[in-house]
Amino acid sequence: MSLKKNVMVLASGGIDSTACIHYYLSLGFNVKSFFVNFGQKSFKKEYESVQKVSSYYEIELSSIKCNFSNNFSNGEITGRNGFLVLSAIMANPHFKGLLSLGIHSGVPYYDCTPAFVHDMNRIVESYTDGQVNLDAPFLNWDKLMVYDYCKNEDVPVNLTYSCENGRFKPCGQCLSCLDRRILDASQKIRN
Repeated sequence: MSLKKNVMVLASGGIDSTACIHYYLSLGFNVKSFFVNFGQKSFKKEYESVQKVSSYYEIELSSIKCNFSNNFSNGEITGRNGFLVLSAIMANPHFKGLLSLGIHSGVPYYDCTPAFVHDMNRIVESYTDGQVNLDAPFLNWDKLMVYDYCKNEDVPVNLTYSCENGRFKPCGQCLSCLDRRILDASQKIRN
């Protein structure tokens, strides 16, 4: 298979990374998922979701665990996406192809912007002698567009998990739960 046909999706178990997996598979890519447990409160539920999604799509899943001494709070985790990207290239030194993030527009975080993708891509390309490129197919879409894509393409949203608190039943209060509630409500209104 061509090197350009390989993609490793940084999978969180949420809607966006699951949409990425489906997107690349629909384009004929050889897709792998990669999960990082960096001590986030929700890592158990996220990993369960990534396992279910990877099994559903019959793709390879690999993961790593990194230990930090701090406890991560809800909301923005400064440096998260940069850390995930660098962790992926460190843990997969022989990978060649696209490294994908399921980031989208409409959020105030630097690591969800075209500038971040540009900056990180320069770093990734430099570290890998141009063998790996960072890709974010939904970078110019808002969350509702990603959600609509999932619904239109029959992406198994029911297998995803989006609560930052990692509870069995989502808390309904964190930013991820609030996003999910808004998406579900807007979908109901439009149907």
